[in-house]
Amino acid sequence: MAADPGLIELARDLFEPLGDIRPRRMFGGVGLYIGDAMIAVVIDDVLYMKAGGDLSASYAEAGALPFAYDTKRGPRKIPGFMSLPEGALDDPEEALRWGRLSLAAAEVAAAEREEKKARKAARGASSPPARRD
Repeated sequence: MAADPGLIELARDLFEPLGDIRPRRMFGGVGLYIGDAMIAVVIDDVLYMKAGGDLSASYAEAGALPFAYDTKRGPRKIPGFMSLPEGALDDPEEALRWGRLSLAAAEVAAAEREEKKARKAARGASSPPARRD
């Protein structure tokens, strides 16, 4: 898998009003971040937007497909990332609308991830020190 550089640039242009978009290489593609929130990923020739729950359903209703990859047991779908609906690539206003929705979902996910790290660190700090013999 690879990330289409032209699609990465298009995504940066489309979502520029949302904030500084930083691309980061990851699992055969490129994640697109605003702050600590990954709003999208580009894999091959597809832009997948952060989704989840009701937002995944909204993307699906607009014709988007979940990110999927093949495993030994067959395809595995990841509904937390949905393709940007076809027409949005040609309509900057529509793309930005989807981008705002995905940014909100990505910020919630980033906050939950940080909260989980903090709870884990607090548990580790409150446990008794290891015994030394």
